[in-house]
Amino acid sequence: MTFRLVASDLDGTLLRDDGSVAPRTRAALDAVRAAGAAVIPVTARQPIGVRAIAAAAGIEGRVLCSNGALCVDPGTGETLWEETVAVAAQRELAHALRRAVPGVLFASVRDRGEVFVAEQDYIAGVRYADHKRDPATMIPAGWDLVTGTASLKFLARHPALPADALLEAARSLGVEGVELTHSGAPFLEVQPAGITKGAALARLCDALGVAREEVLAFGDAPNDRDMVAWAGHGVAVGNAAGEVREVAAEVTASNEDDGVARVLERLLAGGAFGR
Repeated sequence: MTFRLVASDLDGTLLRDDGSVAPRTRAALDAVRAAGAAVIPVTARQPIGVRAIAAAAGIEGRVLCSNGALCVDPGTGETLWEETVAVAAQRELAHALRRAVPGVLFASVRDRGEVFVAEQDYIAGVRYADHKRDPATMIPAGWDLVTGTASLKFLARHPALPADALLEAARSLGVEGVELTHSGAPFLEVQPAGITKGAALARLCDALGVAREEVLAFGDAPNDRDMVAWAGHGVAVGNAAGEVREVAAEVTASNEDDGVARVLERLLAGGAFGR
């Protein structure tokens, strides 16, 4: 089988822990592109966060952002799709989650990921690394304004609880119209129902005429599980969550030990990439 498309998560997978692109990884990506295969980042980041590392990774063309809710070319601004969480669904979830977990805080990412509106206490606890954007650019607002506009991604965090605990609590509520996950960052991530990295990758591949069997995918976090499971050959990096490792066809070295590059180099040596 020839792989025509490589899909990779960024943080914790393609990138080192400090957010950099290892020279070995960049060389492998360049070789894959030279062989004729497409390289598509599939990330929880918004375009603002992708632009920050685009040059280092050689990212050009389409990117699946916001866990697949947004397909965009950050260079040209072309948007293929943007799916949003309905106001009624996010308000129902926010009401129910705040009753179940007092102290939870909310934020809304909008307008192709360029606008970030959040409760003041949410912003107070944020670091740049959390959302790959300067907290000073976040717009403070009350609950009604945060929840009152459809979100590309709706977010919840708690000062004392990790994301996996919020995810478990949110899933127990049974709210319809939402997809719940997290990417290893300290917050719950909410997309429209049915929007996952795997579903978005399948949608893009259909548009490009690329078969599932021709897709190689890499991931590490719970939000990567569907993508790794869907791809013709799904790879978990060594630091991946157990649920990702369970569905992967292969487990490589960690993101700190050039795991993605190691697989690409092996497959390149076997002539596995092409148009």
